[in-house]
Amino acid sequence: MDSASVSPDNKESKERLKAAWDDLIAELQLARDAIDNPAFFPPEASDRNLAEGYRYLAGFMHHAVERAFHEDADFPTFRNGLSVYNKSTIDNADAIYFYAPIDGKKHYRVHGNIADHRHWRGEARAESGPLAPQYLIFEVHSGPMSGDSGDLRELAAGGRTGFGSLDTSSLSVADNGDFELLLGPEKPAGYSGNFVCTRKPPSKRNPDGDDRYADYISGRQLFYDWGREQAIQLNISALDTEGCSPPALDSERGAEQLRHMGGIIRGQMHFWLTFYEKVLNCNQRAVEQGRYFMPVNAYNQPNAASGDTGGGMSTNIYAGGIFDLADDEALLIEASYSGEPVYTSIHLGNLWGESPDYANHQSSLNGFQTQMSADGIQRWVVAHRDPGVPNWIDTTGLRRGFLSNRWAYCQLPEQAQWPQIKARKISFDEIASSFPTDTPRISAAQRKAAIAERQQHVQRRFRVF
Repeated sequence: MDSASVSPDNKESKERLKAAWDDLIAELQLARDAIDNPAFFPPEASDRNLAEGYRYLAGFMHHAVERAFHEDADFPTFRNGLSVYNKSTIDNADAIYFYAPIDGKKHYRVHGNIADHRHWRGEARAESGPLAPQYLIFEVHSGPMSGDSGDLRELAAGGRTGFGSLDTSSLSVADNGDFELLLGPEKPAGYSGNFVCTRKPPSKRNPDGDDRYADYISGRQLFYDWGREQAIQLNISALDTEGCSPPALDSERGAEQLRHMGGIIRGQMHFWLTFYEKVLNCNQRAVEQGRYFMPVNAYNQPNAASGDTGGGMSTNIYAGGIFDLADDEALLIEASYSGEPVYTSIHLGNLWGESPDYANHQSSLNGFQTQMSADGIQRWVVAHRDPGVPNWIDTTGLRRGFLSNRWAYCQLPEQAQWPQIKARKISFDEIASSFPTDTPRISAAQRKAAIAERQQHVQRRFRVF
């Protein structure tokens, strides 16, 4: 290197990066303000809510480092969108949320290998050995991640374009469990395997515009049998740049990444609290209850995922509400559905939208873990302490929080066939009599064993090598 071309003190680079750092700190402070400034609609400032608010902020910091400094569509890798370490958006305790950046003008190959997956084809599960997750879906889309802008206007139609999806009902898998998925602006000639196109013609709103291209591939792995189902290791290759190397980091790009990191954190902190307040009316302050109103100790009408709901898995039907329970109260929930959803579940969330500790508490249950009544009704009880029934959902001490139920279908049924759900508050002493008489009792030893299985599964799911 020509030493004459290098400034002795790199004054310009120092000033550029320091200014970007100062901007990052300013954005972090604006994000922090959402924890206790009423203008940003934070939960009530109880001791636990405040502590969890700072953890919530730290989760976005954790995620923003990866997104700002390590997102590169030319050299992509799959990362966790949400995890046990950074929770938000009333996340699903059964899910691995994954994503990778792409450039829809280029070509990519996704590869994975799965364990026994006969249940994907509607067959009985293998009686022993490891299993594939209950459900897998890939979705390709454009636009920023939901919440990045910090502004609800990003929910407007056209803000995020879907390019296609592929799930367990249609994914072609080789006999040895290998599969690949190709992504690109056109399907390769003669190719008949898994493919999602990353290009769309101009929209109807702008027919004279340019073609549109995808920015991300994302998806979910959903787990049912936490004792046997194994996470899929997903790999992605950018075929146009495979074998090449990215350029070294310089001060100009580093400054841009620092500012991007701050924008992500501030945007996410502000967006979701505003979403809960303005769209879901979770704080009960709006006169108009709205389509997605989250009632207290009750549920809204089940609805499909959309931009109006802040996104979500495209094959899901959601229902939600708020629980608010005293020490001696419980919430009895009953749901029914027709057809054959490939996945069902119930989850709680604190008022920041974080799932409670689902590794060490039974704060969620899926369809495999739920004891189904002979009448076909799904019944759960939300309570602060163990009532000794199978379908207990542990509040982990939260007096108030989110209720969230999901039903996933490979193909959504007609709306008249969507699930139905209701809830009513009861006393703790009424729990046993509110379940069918043939409901088994769960001993302390059985509950302890179930928690141990949860702990082991969560460690395996988010294992770092």
